[in-house]
Amino acid sequence: MMRKLGTVIAAALAASCAGAAQAQVSVKLGVLNDMSGLYADISGPGSVVAAQMAVEDFKAAEKGIKAEIVSADHQNKPDTGSTIARRWYDQDGVDVILDVTTSSVALAVSEVTREKNKIFMPSGGGTSDLTGEKCTPNNVHWTYDTWALANGTGAAMTKKGGDSWFFLTADYAFGAALERDTSNAVKKAGGKVLGAVKHPLSAADFSSFLLQAQSSQAKVIGLANAGSDTINAIKQASEFGITQGGQNLAGLLIFSSDVKALGLKAAQGLVLTEAFYWDQNDATRDFSKRFAAKFGGKMPTSAQAGVYSSIIHYLKAVEATKSKDTAVVMAKMKEMPIDDPLFGKGSIRADGRAIHPMYLFEVKKPEESKGEWDLYKLVATIPTEEAFRPIEEGNCPFVKKG
Repeated sequence: MMRKLGTVIAAALAASCAGAAQAQVSVKLGVLNDMSGLYADISGPGSVVAAQMAVEDFKAAEKGIKAEIVSADHQNKPDTGSTIARRWYDQDGVDVILDVTTSSVALAVSEVTREKNKIFMPSGGGTSDLTGEKCTPNNVHWTYDTWALANGTGAAMTKKGGDSWFFLTADYAFGAALERDTSNAVKKAGGKVLGAVKHPLSAADFSSFLLQAQSSQAKVIGLANAGSDTINAIKQASEFGITQGGQNLAGLLIFSSDVKALGLKAAQGLVLTEAFYWDQNDATRDFSKRFAAKFGGKMPTSAQAGVYSSIIHYLKAVEATKSKDTAVVMAKMKEMPIDDPLFGKGSIRADGRAIHPMYLFEVKKPEESKGEWDLYKLVATIPTEEAFRPIEEGNCPFVKKG
């Protein structure tokens, strides 16, 4: 009798284990960004660390989710990015692509993702077209976009008296979108745009562009670029004595890594808009210190924090639905509110825009800083309902008009 009972229990346990194995969901997450070029400090290998932390913190394995992370360098080339995305989806079983700095690459990856019916969650790519005219049902745009930056920094500086602008614009999709959105914000706030000049990606010499901006006599020179292009433009503007001559610089996309590279002496007084700063509260400090311990003492940028948060939200949806089916998981992500320790409370709209508060910061003076990474002081909080473009103004093709 005991032998029979033991056999029954063993069979039941085996069946239970088999059921658990069958219930496990395997997901593959692809972090695609600039790993070695001008945006590597913004996202790069740090975004891979953030992704690994998200899987570990979520305790995915304990919740029946086998999560694997792969990564690649798109070299800021749309054709390279789309080729990697296609290979990941077709051959390597990737379910979600994340981060994707460089808007032109993000737009290319978005199209491949829609074609393959997978999920795309950009954090580093900034063009607001991802939830506007180029939106797809497969996108969730995390962290920031050009509209949010424009209406944070652009509107604030115009209202403070910087009512004439000249733009130095990176000559690709992100720069064009940022100049467009900031121009609209400046005009809406009562300012005017006196001109603009385009510069190539990874420009080494900004002298001719800065001379045109200087001769325009605009009160504000808007830097519609990012990464090392922004850093070099600010450094060379200082050498030209532009700010000493009374013109102000507006870094329209500045990350904490940029300010650290510039140093507070060069960057002091810059006004910028960010979605995340490591020293905002106890939760951001806890995450950031753990990140720094894994990543050579560097604090995370908002793009890297966005990779972490977007993965957490995705894994929550997978756990809730016990599925990785694109339509099922996307529906659940949009249904669930965002309650995020790094980005606060928010939601994902029908157009795929993740909405949450944004923040207007000013870079501290050297004498105000209390430590190596003590970079910003808070100027204003932009509430969730004001931080991003109203959905009805985006012209997203699949969003029903009211």
